[in-house]
Amino acid sequence: MINKRTIYILLAVVSLFAFSCKKDFNEVNTDPIGKSAVSASQLLAPALVDVLSANMVRNRNFNNELMQVTVDISDAEGKVFRYDVRRTWADYTWNAWYVELTNLRDIYTIANKPESLNASYKGISLITQAWVFQLLTDVYGDVPYTQANQGKEGVYEPVFDKQKDIYLDLFNKLEEANKLLSEGKAITASSDPVYQGDINKWRRFGNSLYLRLLLRISGKSEVSTQAIAKIKEIAETNKGNYPIMENNTHTAKILWNGTNSSTSVYSSPFMISVRAVDFRTPAITNFFIGNLANWADPRVNTTFGVNGVSRLGIAPGPAGLIGVPSGYDAGTSIIKQSYFYSDAQNAGVTLQTDPYTGIIMNCAEVDFILAEAAAKGWISGTGESYYLKGIADAINYWLPTRFTSVSDPALASYVVAADINWNNNLPLENSAINSSSKMQLIHLQKYYAMFLVDFQQWIEYRRTGHPFLPKGTGLANGGKMPSRLNYPLVTQSTNPTSYKNAVAVQGADDINTLVWWQKP
Repeated sequence: MINKRTIYILLAVVSLFAFSCKKDFNEVNTDPIGKSAVSASQLLAPALVDVLSANMVRNRNFNNELMQVTVDISDAEGKVFRYDVRRTWADYTWNAWYVELTNLRDIYTIANKPESLNASYKGISLITQAWVFQLLTDVYGDVPYTQANQGKEGVYEPVFDKQKDIYLDLFNKLEEANKLLSEGKAITASSDPVYQGDINKWRRFGNSLYLRLLLRISGKSEVSTQAIAKIKEIAETNKGNYPIMENNTHTAKILWNGTNSSTSVYSSPFMISVRAVDFRTPAITNFFIGNLANWADPRVNTTFGVNGVSRLGIAPGPAGLIGVPSGYDAGTSIIKQSYFYSDAQNAGVTLQTDPYTGIIMNCAEVDFILAEAAAKGWISGTGESYYLKGIADAINYWLPTRFTSVSDPALASYVVAADINWNNNLPLENSAINSSSKMQLIHLQKYYAMFLVDFQQWIEYRRTGHPFLPKGTGLANGGKMPSRLNYPLVTQSTNPTSYKNAVAVQGADDINTLVWWQKP
């Protein structure tokens, strides 16, 4: 049976020859899988799809459980929503990400050869490497980096680099990518499932990712001055040289085909990897749906959906559009309420096959990054305009043109009625006296903007402590949100020396050890 990777490579090869009728038939009919060399265009789509597929699977069954989007109702042990995180959770993403980093790195190598030189593929390679390495280091901490993916060169036991050093080099990658992409060198549009060959949009994504990473380490005293200065340069003083995402057409995503086929190209990973009965099994939490319902949010308003089903494809429970508590005690009788429709239920709207679930990074996240930077006084403004734009862009991603602009009266009416309007008199952070703050306002909305985006809700919660999540009495791990995933067990046996050195530097290999940017 032909697997998905074969299909992607075959399509890429066909696209290269589609307009070349003069080529010899035998050359056109050569098996691309049997070739001794591949082009950069052949590697890009399969690598991106495989990384994003792993991200979506773990977003659904790990991030969403920790961050109170859903609850896998059960009294069994090892339930993530109770912070009972087993060591086996670590293997899947580690393996998926490192395998594809080999392909993403090879894109740069191929595009750097004189016979196949292409600055844009080099830039895209650097951006996608930075994207995946950011995930690795934010999820695990210190990880193999400088010696990673060098098995062909005989490096079988790579050292673990410190997170600080990884971040600083990721900045170098993103700087180089911005310069390379500024050349505007064309690529094969059919090889690019994210932007269909639009180099300017890749450049915007790279610089937006740059902002994400800079903000993440901005609280570390040893690098904060440089990080904040760079945020200001990108967002304000030199923004002409650093284009960033400005609207939803710039959002980095792979648009799935919207079918329930598990074999077609660009079928959603939710369709391929998750059975329909499993997709609809988790219950939606009080926290996630309660806010949306209280706000009369368009994303859960059936008026803006299809056939009485909201845009997010949510099925009401026995008591209506309500959720269940997260972190409840084992043995508690919990009745499942609202949940996400699966494809098999023919509801008309389901995220299981929805084309728009393949989000790598969206424009709304950038808006909220800038809102935080402004609220902290790093860039001009109070943060209000960025905050409102973030709300509009987050909703418009699912319901295009729901709000026409930040000044749209409909947006103003929505935020006032929902009681989520900006209040510049609030303190930046919460205190014993003030139960609300600008950071809580920003990050509650950012939480919903990053719905379905890999581990970003969890990572940002670890950085900021926002949004405030209710703590159930049934939580394991002393009620503490896990700070990282442990290293995979296979790493201990295949790379024992580097593993021991990493643990000696970073701390015990468990879920409560803080990564570098979390440490005081």
